[in-house]
Amino acid sequence: MQNLTILGSTGSIGVSTLDVVRRHPQRYRVLALCAHRQVDKLFAQCIEFQPRFAVVADLLLAGQLRERLLAAGCTTMVEFGPEALCRLASLPEVDAVMAAIVGAAGLEPTLAAVRAGKKVLLANKEALVMAGAVFIREVRESGAVLLPIDSEHNAIFQSLPANYRGDMAESGVSGLLLTASGGPFRRTPVADLVHVTPDQACAHPKWSMGRKISVDSATMMNKGLEMIEARWLFNVPADNIQVVIHPQSVIHSLVQYVDGSVLAELGNPDMRTPIAHALAYPERIASGVAPLDLFAIARLEFEAPDFERFPCLALAYRALKAGGSAPATLNAANEVAVEAFLDGRIGFTEISRIIAGVLEALPAVDVATLESVLAADRAARALAQTLVAAAVVA
Repeated sequence: MQNLTILGSTGSIGVSTLDVVRRHPQRYRVLALCAHRQVDKLFAQCIEFQPRFAVVADLLLAGQLRERLLAAGCTTMVEFGPEALCRLASLPEVDAVMAAIVGAAGLEPTLAAVRAGKKVLLANKEALVMAGAVFIREVRESGAVLLPIDSEHNAIFQSLPANYRGDMAESGVSGLLLTASGGPFRRTPVADLVHVTPDQACAHPKWSMGRKISVDSATMMNKGLEMIEARWLFNVPADNIQVVIHPQSVIHSLVQYVDGSVLAELGNPDMRTPIAHALAYPERIASGVAPLDLFAIARLEFEAPDFERFPCLALAYRALKAGGSAPATLNAANEVAVEAFLDGRIGFTEISRIIAGVLEALPAVDVATLESVLAADRAARALAQTLVAAAVVA
């Protein structure tokens, strides 16, 4: 029986995790559920899974949830704030932590789990994007087990040699191929992208995700962040990581070998597959995902990404090669710009322009500590907010 803390339990990854857990009550016990502001959803999860702890964003929401749980006869203890997230990610009795908080907010509680030596199921790609060197150093020093949840990185993990330890030459690995669906605008004329609405950007053709991640998929920034994450997860240089558009989303990523072989992991586009793989690793358990029907798929297509259509992907390549603080700057600027777009304050094509402006104004510097990473993040957010305000006025 493994005790789980789920950071981001009301998001799409959290909900999928609980669905897998629900299928295996003899293997997993939910110790803590951590959400932000979706009290109704968290209340229902607490009633079903009876965790010892629940966490929400602030004192007001904690009071509301506590009152409802008491009235329902549920003994779950309710806490609030970032400190509670870190504490519940590092409790001695916790065996595994699902790190599924979206964005920079997930960095510190995920690091708390790493420092406590936990089995960390990493769905929060921003932790490695912002603080890759710091994060991996902490993993090595603590002895934490880091398992990727993003479908692309989980596919690579499954396609690498079982004894892979981050040495490409020793393992005969020559490169990584990250697949991308191309999102909802793969065939939209570039000139028409200026008119894209938030609802259109969030209508992903293959995956059901939160609104922020859906916009990142539409701009292909999501794939850019995944490139940076792959660099740190697998110790592979930028020049050995390639993005391939694969609209069927059946091949989740591939690994190239020096002998000409290419190994891939295939499956239906459902996040329960990588979640189940990581939860049970190195075993296999049922995830609830239907078997892949190759005859129904009939064909698989591949194409190179168009950087004119997807300038955010080009910016991510640039940040990955620059290194240092550039990925943290990229991520912060993107979070601010996407939020402004979803709020209707800027247009879709302004997202990449704002990110480019921030990267241009804040050259990369060394970031050897968490404090220096967070300082770079704050500087980028402040400048991005200024550029958003200027775009709104214009």
